[in-house]
Amino acid sequence: MSIREELAHTRVSLTASEAKIVQALLADYPMSGLTTATRLARSAGVSDPTVMRLMLKLGYSGFAAFQTKLLAEVEARLHSPLLMMEAKRPGDSGEGTALGYFGSVSASIERTRTQMPQQSYERAASLLLETKGQVALLGGRFSRHIASMLAGYLVQFRSGVRDLGKLSPSDFDQLVDLGKRDLLVIFDYRRYQADVVNFARQAHERGVATLLFTDPWLSPIAQFADQSLVAVIDADSPFDTLATAVAQMEAVFAHALENHGSRVRQRIEDIEAIRTANAVTLDASEPSPPPKGGRRRSPRIKP
Repeated sequence: MSIREELAHTRVSLTASEAKIVQALLADYPMSGLTTATRLARSAGVSDPTVMRLMLKLGYSGFAAFQTKLLAEVEARLHSPLLMMEAKRPGDSGEGTALGYFGSVSASIERTRTQMPQQSYERAASLLLETKGQVALLGGRFSRHIASMLAGYLVQFRSGVRDLGKLSPSDFDQLVDLGKRDLLVIFDYRRYQADVVNFARQAHERGVATLLFTDPWLSPIAQFADQSLVAVIDADSPFDTLATAVAQMEAVFAHALENHGSRVRQRIEDIEAIRTANAVTLDASEPSPPPKGGRRRSPRIKP
């Protein structure tokens, strides 16, 4: 869990003065925590000893220990592929680089599976399917391709799906058509893109709900997102893996299909009928297998 998450969701009983410090830390995170204890106390309107008492309550030996962890977290967020080439030199695992890489991705997928509560996936599925207005999807340089994949799945479930693709300056004009009835789905992983963050922030200011897919270091969008889903992206490579991000996106859709699929069955059947009429897929001309037990088989959803 990141320091920001610890501060935002702490179960420690805080005094009014200590709560002011937490608020000051979150308001200008992480910069507020990289100053001196005296300046932090002044910005929160409390005394220096109050800062020290808060650090002890949170489990740190002092303000210096808090800053050490914060600096490590900031460094991890800002790592570029060039720096990571030095930091992630593959070790001698005895199974080779390729197989070792698969192992590291598998470990990240397992950590992703266990770190998010079931309720988070239910909340995400509800946002995707129950939003009354439009659902707009956006991502960064690589993650926008995951956004496009989700858009391809989602359009089979509902209307009003818009894949924003790669942002250009003129694309910010689309904010005028987004409002309180709409949902913005964003994929944003380190190194976070300024244009994606700015678009999300401006959408939030217009009252648009936000569903964020991000990493353990948390995109700045997490500060105002209605729901955030975190995927572990570590891998034995100079680049972070997006395999976990794809798996998590598909897990959300699988949850939506399992729990809300009956409501959109007719739409899926209509889409399949249109595809069959236009021979969209190679199996469109194949005869349907006879029903088993007198029950009609549900059409398989194709991306």
